[in-house]
Amino acid sequence: MSTTTFTLLIGTLILGQIVGFVAWVLSRQRARYRALERQGAEVGALDPKAGTAADQTFDALPTPALTGAPAPAWSGERDFVVQRRVIEDGNASVCSFSLVPADGAPLPLYRPGQYLTFKLDVPNSAGGAAKSVVRCYSLSDRPRATHYRVSIKRVPAPPGKSDVPPGIASNHFHDRIQEGSRLSVRAPSGHFHLNEDGELPIVLIAGGIGITPLLSILNTLAHWADPREVWLFYGVRNRGEHIMKEHLESLCDSHPEFRLQVCYAEPSEEDIPGVDYQHQGWLDIQLLQRTLHFGRYEFYVCGPPPMMEMLVPALEASGVAPEDIHYEAFGPASLTKRRTPAPTAVSAPMAVRFSQSGKTVQWNPAAESLLELAEDQGIRVDSGCRAGSCGSCQTAIESGEVSYQQTPDADVKPGHCLLCITTPATDLTLAL
Repeated sequence: MSTTTFTLLIGTLILGQIVGFVAWVLSRQRARYRALERQGAEVGALDPKAGTAADQTFDALPTPALTGAPAPAWSGERDFVVQRRVIEDGNASVCSFSLVPADGAPLPLYRPGQYLTFKLDVPNSAGGAAKSVVRCYSLSDRPRATHYRVSIKRVPAPPGKSDVPPGIASNHFHDRIQEGSRLSVRAPSGHFHLNEDGELPIVLIAGGIGITPLLSILNTLAHWADPREVWLFYGVRNRGEHIMKEHLESLCDSHPEFRLQVCYAEPSEEDIPGVDYQHQGWLDIQLLQRTLHFGRYEFYVCGPPPMMEMLVPALEASGVAPEDIHYEAFGPASLTKRRTPAPTAVSAPMAVRFSQSGKTVQWNPAAESLLELAEDQGIRVDSGCRAGSCGSCQTAIESGEVSYQQTPDADVKPGHCLLCITTPATDLTLAL
């Protein structure tokens, strides 16, 4: 082969790669443009008599007419009406609640993976005043300007621990919140969400109800017709806990780049391998290493603390770059955020003053956080996640400084702190 022929061959190969890359980028942009057009049609084609164009199955109640483009996030609470309830699993332990704005105004298009914060008035079963409770629940569908959806698992009392009550908020939703109920809701927020500008293939890893924010991400990618390879590894005990099974299988059938990998840890006799699930056992790093193709991926992980404490460090140990791992754990912070300085050691007694209640106490390290210290003093503080995510316990600092135990997910106003993940660094005065 002559030098000229070889040069032409190399040039042709390089040109082919450039053309292929440009075509891939244009394909992604066209898909997103079509998705935005469909989103606009959902907003513009609404009819107060027929319900929303986005989901004609929402016909249980009349839907307020929505007009115009999606709005920016609101401040404080906003009233929503539950338009639809759907049980999503065989055990009837997970229920989806579709919410429409009571004022009929359009909704902000949140980032897939974010959550809503609910302010609930839970009746006292023993009589007396209702208890005010703040809780965060992940949005479980793609962003729409017409309605939101959350999917909530009923939390029972722990087995063999009759002295521990069941989940207050989740049972309130399951037992009392019906179609037509009104709820006070704060705008979508949270730092766990899809990187919309990412170009890497995506791996979603969910344990149990941890699939809810990943459903939002998955449904968004499907709506965009995103050409990237997308894997979902989903671990539950058996088919009874398998959330939205038919929906996930339909996505697998309709989107050729979506690869569904379901793990049943304790399959029942009725569960069929290769049909209901692909793997038996718990989700672990060995399964990911056996299944995924060689290459770089962007990981999104959400599940219960034991899974997170095992899997996220294992991903890093196997060579995945920290910036390619996005995760969210249930409940109080069980997994310390990476790249976070260690909290400042307490070397001397410090006084914490609550200015509005007139109480001053010495900091007690056994309290673990300023939120617990305040609660020990009988001071009522709004709180939700107790993990630095929802921002419910944000409190003004009148004097002094605090140390954070981990990097907060919620946006903190200047001169404020999140009580649930802070301790005093000096004598401190809080506006409580």
